[in-house]
Amino acid sequence: MICGWKAQRGAQRLPPPSAHGAGGPRRLGSALEKMGLMDDEDIKHMLKGSLLWKIKSSRRAKERLYRLLEDGMTIWFERRFRRAHSKQIFSVTHIEGVRRGRQSEGLRKHGASFPEGHCFTVVFKGERKNLDLAARREEDARRWVQGLTKLVTRADAMSQREKLEHWLGAILRRADKDEDDRMCFGEVRDVLRMINVDVDDGRAYELFKACDRSGDERLEEREVEEFCRRLLRRPELEEIFRRYSGEGGRALSAEELRQFLRDQGEEASPRRARAIIRTYELNETAKQQDLMMLDGFMMYLLSADGDILNQEHTKVYQDMNQPLCHYFISTSHNTYLTDNQIGGTSSTEAYIRAFMKGCRCVELDCWEGSNGEPVIYHGHTLTSKILFRDVIESIRDYAFKQSPYPVILSLENHCGLEQQATMAHHMKTILGDMLLTQPLEGQDPRDLPSPEQLKGKVLVKGKKLPDLQHESWSSGSLSDREEEEEEEEEEERLQERGSRQSLHSLQEIKLLQAKEASQVAPELSAMVVYCQAVPFPGLAQALRDPRPCEMSSFSERKARKLIREAGKAFVRYNARQLSRVYPLGLKMNSSNYNPQEMWNAGCQLVALNFQTPGYEMDLNAGRFLGNGCCGYVLKPGFLRNSQGSFGPEAMPGPGQTCHHLALAIRVITAQQLPKLNAEKRSSIVDPLVRVEIHGVPADCGKKQTRHKLNNGFNPRWEETLTFQLRVPELALVRFVVEDYDSTSCNDFVGQFTLPLASMREGYRHIRLLSKDGASLSPATLFVHVKRERL
Repeated sequence: MICGWKAQRGAQRLPPPSAHGAGGPRRLGSALEKMGLMDDEDIKHMLKGSLLWKIKSSRRAKERLYRLLEDGMTIWFERRFRRAHSKQIFSVTHIEGVRRGRQSEGLRKHGASFPEGHCFTVVFKGERKNLDLAARREEDARRWVQGLTKLVTRADAMSQREKLEHWLGAILRRADKDEDDRMCFGEVRDVLRMINVDVDDGRAYELFKACDRSGDERLEEREVEEFCRRLLRRPELEEIFRRYSGEGGRALSAEELRQFLRDQGEEASPRRARAIIRTYELNETAKQQDLMMLDGFMMYLLSADGDILNQEHTKVYQDMNQPLCHYFISTSHNTYLTDNQIGGTSSTEAYIRAFMKGCRCVELDCWEGSNGEPVIYHGHTLTSKILFRDVIESIRDYAFKQSPYPVILSLENHCGLEQQATMAHHMKTILGDMLLTQPLEGQDPRDLPSPEQLKGKVLVKGKKLPDLQHESWSSGSLSDREEEEEEEEEEERLQERGSRQSLHSLQEIKLLQAKEASQVAPELSAMVVYCQAVPFPGLAQALRDPRPCEMSSFSERKARKLIREAGKAFVRYNARQLSRVYPLGLKMNSSNYNPQEMWNAGCQLVALNFQTPGYEMDLNAGRFLGNGCCGYVLKPGFLRNSQGSFGPEAMPGPGQTCHHLALAIRVITAQQLPKLNAEKRSSIVDPLVRVEIHGVPADCGKKQTRHKLNNGFNPRWEETLTFQLRVPELALVRFVVEDYDSTSCNDFVGQFTLPLASMREGYRHIRLLSKDGASLSPATLFVHVKRERL
């Protein structure tokens, strides 16, 4: 059951590599056999190990031994000629991908002394930094790239049951300190603490003795598997199974399974029931008789078919043929930063990470650089600089790996005419046909095209030289009030940079900015087609004379003011034109604002600092989780109606299609919650679950369960939390698990956020994510969801 738990022990005790891998042929684990990779030459090479240089700077490269452990899921490494520490391992499940050659910023900067064919990069999920490596031989690099790619593919395809077995197997190996492939009572007690459950010694010993069939105070292989089976029991799933399985309680017939599916709100045809049995039932005899046993039923509920996220929404399912302004568009602010906006690092990797999260609008702060090459960084701060050219190359290589729909480059241009021309040259030569430089043929150039029409295209948002035949209102002067608002925002930017500027200095800066605004290189201007950046003319003017291809940017404060004072008019404006909202510049730590209030008003480009984890980025990930994570989500109909009466802080007007909804979420159990302090075995979480609704103000709310003492392994609540929603089309549901603390703030354990429209009813598992959005597998919540229209 627990594959390969007796395979390679802790890294601190590994013997030197041998021709058969560390444990000899007897220990080549069943885990690799189950993966179908036992005889793979790349995997064999990784089991033997390779000396690889870890490259962090041009002067510092450390050669270390890297090896795949026999569980097939763990990479171990040590410094050469020194004993390794237990922390020097990482899991294949944490790897997002592998790049061969000098395809990372670190290797391009610091890897020149190594042949390109010897170099490769391991890219991790979440915010963990890349691992840049170079091998002694090109064959070593090729074997590692190919082998890791196979393992990552296999890990991504693992079922929840397989992930659980791998997780528990790793804990068993850690607990078997004397490496005798048996477990004494002390080791069993350690396992219980490692899996985040605290039981008294008496109960632990009862469990131990129940599995010790031989009575020798040691659990051997079959007894260990019995111990694992008892640990992994899911009484709540057994109860559901018995409720539907009739008098015998031993198997579900196809008809009984159909009744369960009906109660789940799913298709309940005989064909669907038989398909589920064929897919998940483990017993061949039962399968032939159209029966489902308990193990098969549990496999089904732990699969994607039992997930709370509607699996049809993991693909693009919405109409992608409406104008761009009818979609929420995933948007990044200060995309180049990996840390705060005062002294953080700028990196092309930040753009790649944003694209891999589905981002479709990235920001480029462009400044004059040396040798005629423009650079990108947070101007007048201590953030590091990167070449504009390198960023455009990263956009070329990664913009469309996650999504085929258009990417918008939001240029904040501080360059002179000469380097603006250089920017235009780089975009044209590097992006080639990806770059949109002309209105689409057959399309009214005054209207916005659709995401479908712009597939694979890069659009430039920036200032444009005025058309003398049709001078826009954007070239006119700002009103006194708008000039005052511009000055307030500029003062915030000055404070952000830590400056105590005099009014005289402020006026100088404003004059300089006015000069910059009037100087747009014709080459750069020509690249702006559908996203011309203009000052906001005011709602009255914009509604009288809509210009869909002109767009304005709003600070979060200015957007809130519009929502508060003219919310309905702002919604109508956003039904015809694109709006970009960005965080106030005063936020030195690159914190974010709540994006939901901007989405409520129909704002499309709600820009957030992707490098800053928190509930704001959880909401952003949840908003764009549906529609195949493509970065475009169709706005509800009442936000697409330029003649509508919906107000972001009110209710839909007559004739609108919002429906009141009652939502009941029964929080049943959690499974395998992570330890918050892995080094301290006595540290056990006291978990509680909070359910939050984020939507229009009338719908926002949060409710939580009581906490459970000393159990992060399988806590059970059975508490129902209820909500009433007036505008469910805009609602996001965020599930949060915290470690209760009576004397200070609760500690974050995990979360998952999704649109209410993508949430399925019935008994569902929720796969929890970490603060930076990485998977906490196998950690899950188990809930029951019921919706009812009022």
